[in-house]
Amino acid sequence: MLLLAACSAAGADPAAQQAGASQASQTEQAEQVEDRAEPASSPEAQQRVVSTTVAITQMLDALEVELVGVPTSSKTLPARYDQVTRIGNPMSPDMELVKSLKPTEILSVTTLEYDLKPVFEAAGMQADFLNLTSVESMNHALQKLGETYGKQAQAQAIIDRFEQKVTEIHTATADKNKPSVLILLGVPGSYLVATEHSYIGDLVRLAGGVNIVKGENVEFLASNTEYLQQSNPDVILRAAHGMPEEVVKMFDKEFQKNDIWKHFSAVQNGRVYDLEEALFGTTGNLYAVDAIDTLMGMLYP
Repeated sequence: MLLLAACSAAGADPAAQQAGASQASQTEQAEQVEDRAEPASSPEAQQRVVSTTVAITQMLDALEVELVGVPTSSKTLPARYDQVTRIGNPMSPDMELVKSLKPTEILSVTTLEYDLKPVFEAAGMQADFLNLTSVESMNHALQKLGETYGKQAQAQAIIDRFEQKVTEIHTATADKNKPSVLILLGVPGSYLVATEHSYIGDLVRLAGGVNIVKGENVEFLASNTEYLQQSNPDVILRAAHGMPEEVVKMFDKEFQKNDIWKHFSAVQNGRVYDLEEALFGTTGNLYAVDAIDTLMGMLYP
């Protein structure tokens, strides 16, 4: 093309030749700047990532990863994603909308995998489900995300903060009697018992508490108040999700109406605590350190 341009310009006037050369130089400079700004080999240049949960969206914001889709939520999402497409509720994302974004990666959590994996596959898409059921598994997920998007330094800084807090707690509780704990997870209309395999159960363990439910392989169990009363925990934690205000009222009504709760030592001693939803999600999130600090005040008043 340069040879053809040279031939056709052979008889042109010198001013036109100079203008053409100047324009070509400007174009070349612009291309060089563009190449420097975003190399074709950079992870972000090759990825179109959709995050389907608030916790994952917050993690990716901390890693400074750009997204093309984020969940629809009543919670405030990071300002970085104010103009990014909302793709629907984490438990039921709009598959057609997600597909229209032409994602190279879709991220959800393992607690939703059973329900969502076949739905994504039916729509011709494949999602990656991150395990956020404990602080340790969340650290592994953060490390993997850092490697995937070239954000290893940011990921390691978050992991170091988590690990430092865990070390501090172990030191602070080493010589103390560990309180027994019952964790109730409430959703509108019902509640479940959280085991040590749930995220909140893991936070309680890290904070030095002992879950009264042992030997189970699931995250949550149906409630059996008679069995729970026999365990007679030192502390009862009530986590409200979905519609927190409504769930707290449900808990209050249950504790007042059902006489069996009056026989719990935790109730008699005023050691029943409601957990703030913003800190205590059903999956791991960046508020883990603040959540553990809050638990410490409840378990060791």
